[in-house]
Amino acid sequence: MIRHYDAAVSNDSAKVAVDVAIVGAGAAGLATAIFAARQEPDRTIVALDGAKKLGAKILVAGGGRCNVTNERVSASDFCGGNRNTIKQVLAAFPASRTVEFFRELGVTMHVEEHGKLFPDSNSAKTVLAALIAEAERRGVRLLPDHRVREIVRGGEGFTVKTSQGDLAARAAVLATGGRSLPKSGSDGGGYAMAQALGHSLVPTTPGLVPLVLDGDFHIPLSGIAQEVELTVSIEGGKPIRIRGAMLWTHFGVSGPAVLDASRHWHRAVLEDRKVMLSANLLPGCDFAAAEKKLIEAAAAQPKALLHNALAALVPVRAAEAIVRRLGIEPRIVMAHLGKEVRRTLVHALVEWPLPVRESRGYNFAEVTAGGVPLGEVVPSTMASRVCPGLVLVGEILDVDGRIGGFNFQWAWSSAYVAGCAL
Repeated sequence: MIRHYDAAVSNDSAKVAVDVAIVGAGAAGLATAIFAARQEPDRTIVALDGAKKLGAKILVAGGGRCNVTNERVSASDFCGGNRNTIKQVLAAFPASRTVEFFRELGVTMHVEEHGKLFPDSNSAKTVLAALIAEAERRGVRLLPDHRVREIVRGGEGFTVKTSQGDLAARAAVLATGGRSLPKSGSDGGGYAMAQALGHSLVPTTPGLVPLVLDGDFHIPLSGIAQEVELTVSIEGGKPIRIRGAMLWTHFGVSGPAVLDASRHWHRAVLEDRKVMLSANLLPGCDFAAAEKKLIEAAAAQPKALLHNALAALVPVRAAEAIVRRLGIEPRIVMAHLGKEVRRTLVHALVEWPLPVRESRGYNFAEVTAGGVPLGEVVPSTMASRVCPGLVLVGEILDVDGRIGGFNFQWAWSSAYVAGCAL
């Protein structure tokens, strides 16, 4: 059974005094507490969280299975802060160490598609329970239902003002997360605390979030998944290409490739730069290669109907919808497909426009892009460069990874660096 300390901090004028107060008891917060307690068992460490039950974001991650990390993680898998700084933090606690760490806690993992590592139990509850059990075993005081309202720097430490009273701490750790999935407790409150303590903020946007499309082309295709190569064309920048699965939905598009592309779309809009998204429905093929496929199909089966020939290249419903949208006679046979019509079709297949209107927002985003600039922390300690005694870890920083366990790895790595250095 998972237990938490029930005792609230004091409401008296004499504040409870601790060595380390960790604000946010999610993945990064719990891990920081564990690593700090392992370094110096005699220190008094508390982890405070506004939620009545800890780890809501862990529990919903990976469809309730928690994609703990990826077997191949590098700085190139992340956006936001300086790549060399990200590389340094990741190197201190790489994915292999994450696997060892959880194995020590009794959580073994297996590899799935694209290198994703999941617990063998296929349950996020296993991951959360192991973290909480280890924190408690190491003497960390877990305080759910203690919403931190303000952190004040003064004297030799901080006054942490919570919904249950105040406490004094020699060091404070901001592990509050970002704004994604606010129902889990990540409501962006940590940004205001960081700014009040002297930090600046890179404007935030949702990341890893489904996109809403204009028009109605996508509606009859809802539920269809297909491999694509997306191109994000941003004014003044090089095209960004992302290959992976795309899922058509009733509101637009989702799936791994779309989630990875959403960050770039949002940042372009934030910067007031024109941005367009298109999908190559024949990934790996340029115009010439795609046209060659149609010519070869016509030669091999000249009497085949066009939509049947296309169904060998893209999902049937998608093939029918494309032909219909282009105004091509669906029952035309391949032998009668003229050059002009063929080339119109090929252009559509390799550069199908996705007219993005908006995203589904923070309520559906898996991560937040933006946050406290990475340059404002010391990469070897995660300590603030502007506020002595303050440490920042996890999603509150301007670092966001692509889908596949990378954001959790950032949480573990930054937590390890911070916990060992506190």
